[in-house]
Amino acid sequence: MPGLGNSKNDYKALAELLTQEGLVVEIAGVNRVDWLRNAAGVVDINYWKGTLNPQPTVNWYLKRIDDAVNSVKTQTDGAPVTLLAHSAGGWLSRVYLLSKGTTGIDRLVTIGSPHSPPPQEAKVMDQTRGILTYVEQNCPGRFHSSIEYVTVAGKYIEGAGLRDQGASIAQKIVGAGYQQVCGNARVWGDGIIPIEAAHLHGADQVTLDGVYHSPLGAVVAVDGKTGRPWYGSPEVLPKWIHHISDTNESDSIVEVGNTLPPNL
Repeated sequence: MPGLGNSKNDYKALAELLTQEGLVVEIAGVNRVDWLRNAAGVVDINYWKGTLNPQPTVNWYLKRIDDAVNSVKTQTDGAPVTLLAHSAGGWLSRVYLLSKGTTGIDRLVTIGSPHSPPPQEAKVMDQTRGILTYVEQNCPGRFHSSIEYVTVAGKYIEGAGLRDQGASIAQKIVGAGYQQVCGNARVWGDGIIPIEAAHLHGADQVTLDGVYHSPLGAVVAVDGKTGRPWYGSPEVLPKWIHHISDTNESDSIVEVGNTLPPNL
């Protein structure tokens, strides 16, 4: 389920790699223009208070996940489904599981997903306007014991404070983004999501060195030059694919994802 300005087309390369591994893959159908639907949240007073609940603002998104899940179940005669969620797709998948239940789903694998709101003492605005707080309160950690949870984080660049001497411009820019997500600029992450925010309590946690957040910013290494691989790059996928294809029990995947910070 591509998210926040992204479309299903952004994940076609990853879907092809997974298909080559013998998996049945369905990318939930979202076009870039669909994200204008989130503007409905601004008329809710809770948006401005930072106490917004996910429904009804993201109901349209949840339906796209549901459509994709039902489609892949039909294609595989009801085989268990893995939800593969990128970035904000992770917490949106948790909302989906809370709302729809886990019937027919055996695991949730998130890559570069923010799973917790910034701490109150950090005095920064929750970019989801309260939805992450709702998720943490209503389905914390490995909430559904009947399914597996796997969280994959990238360690690509260390952030820095705006006044930190010796830090690069890139580190300062990234650090400002990290601070909005977890309340701390001076941490490691994938360039968008800090490692500490990308892991969920109780989940199998995987941290990958040198992995960038987004397929849109990924760079292929050419002529010996250093590239910028993302979670779905051919050289990175083998490092975590066993979490979605380690048994024959689950041979179908629904991709849900997002490649930008989780702003509504």
